[in-house]
Formats: sequence, structure tokens, C-alpha cells
Amino acid sequence: MHAPDGSWQGPYPVAYQPVETDRFTRMVLRLHARAPRWAVPLAALGCVVLGLAYAMISNPTQSDPDARPTCLLKLTTGLDCPGCGGTRALWYVLHGDLPAAARHHFLFVFALPFLTWLFVAWAGNRAFGWKLPEPRFSPKAIGLFLAAWGVFSVARNLPWAPFTSLYV
Repeated sequence: MHAPDGSWQGPYPVAYQPVETDRFTRMVLRLHARAPRWAVPLAALGCVVLGLAYAMISNPTQSDPDARPTCLLKLTTGLDCPGCGGTRALWYVLHGDLPAAARHHFLFVFALPFLTWLFVAWAGNRAFGWKLPEPRFSPKAIGLFLAAWGVFSVARNLPWAPFTSLYV
């Protein structure tokens, strides 16, 4: 019910009126509606290929430790971040040296086959309608992995043996 001054006098608040979309949003929505099914997986694959190309070309195993770009956490605190060593691990994986890759970031090497399969299953379904089985991870499994990653991230920064062997 509306009061004489035009305000709402009821048990429920007034719903917000939908905001008119701006020109950019309308353009993006039109492009998305017209885009073929394979456009988004192809764009994602392009991003993955660019990342792989960067890892192959840059050869992070031969760079100076103080070379740019560097990790902001490592630069400011001297500590290895949770992803530290991931690019070097990817470089070693791409060159077929799994022990060296695991030495730089074991959890990244462990997660790589799962991430690859998830991407292939998603992109195949989206682009070609493939019905590949997608692994379903329970919240408990994801929490366990994140906890292991957290423990790994802390352990690799401890300054005494045997944790110094995890330093990259």
C-alpha cells in the first residue's frame, strides 16, 4: 500500500526496478548470442596456448632469480608464494622431466592431469556436444586439496631441514 506521500507502507520492501543495460553490455550480449558454440572454448584454448608458449619461450629455469617479472610476495617478504615454482614445473613437464617438475611444485604436477581433463571435458561438451565424464569433486576433497596446498606452502618456507629441500 502506498501512503499519501508516495512511500511504501507494507510488510515487504519495494523491489528494485531493473537497470537499463549500457551499450557495451548490450553489445557483449549480442555477440554472445550470435557466437558459434566453439568460440568460448577456442578463446580459452588460445589463453592456455599463450601460457604454454610463454613457459616454453621464457625458460624460467635459466633466468636470474631477481629478473622481472617476479612474484610480489617473494619480492616484498622473501617467502615463496603458494604458486612459486609453478612456471618452472610447467616448463619441465613440457620437456618431459617429471621428477624435476615435481621438485619445483609437486602439487601443480599432481593437479595438472585433473585440470587438463576438466578443460577437455568442458571444451568438448561446449564446442562439439561431447558427453565426456567429468570428475565430480566433493567439497571435502577440494577442502583437503586446498589444506594440503596450504601446508605445502608453509612447509616450503620453513628454514630448517628437511623443509629446506622444498625451497625453490
